[in-house]
Amino acid sequence: MRGALAALLELEPDLRVVAQTATGDEVVPQALVFAPDVALLDIDMPGTIDGLEAAARLKEQLPTCRTLMLTSNGRPGMLRRALEAKVDGFLLKTAPPEELTAAIRTVAAGGRVLDPTLAVTAWDLAENPLTPRERDVLRELAGGAEPPEIAATLHLSTGTVRNVLTAIVGKLNARNRTDAVRIARDAGWV
Repeated sequence: MRGALAALLELEPDLRVVAQTATGDEVVPQALVFAPDVALLDIDMPGTIDGLEAAARLKEQLPTCRTLMLTSNGRPGMLRRALEAKVDGFLLKTAPPEELTAAIRTVAAGGRVLDPTLAVTAWDLAENPLTPRERDVLRELAGGAEPPEIAATLHLSTGTVRNVLTAIVGKLNARNRTDAVRIARDAGWV
């Protein structure tokens, strides 16, 4: 899809694709080399960081680069995460090509874009009850790690990880850890 999108954008006389990346980990290094005006990122990029984390890091390291997120996930929690990452635009992948190119131009000109179908979900933005540490632990759990692995990765004790997981299950009114992951993913919190 990335190649087709790049080819589509190259057809526009005032737009030029300067780089493409396959993973979220490559976004900032490539942006620092090519200094794009706008980074068009997918939220669900593979790698150790997703598109939203890449956008947040890009904002810190190359503040002149504006970001437009594409997603197939229009859930309120995902929109909240995008707003927290200070992205400049949020558009569904199903948007027609002319809407996408208009959004890129708007973001490049300093404007902000929100997919019209997502505007209504802004009223349904539920506050994420999880702390940053709880999100990190749950993200590791969602990736398939067990408490001892999570502890090693996050430099915590296994007992602390178990306590954090217990707190997460309670906060989310989940039946168990698996249910907590499902609830957090559905809300867009991890």
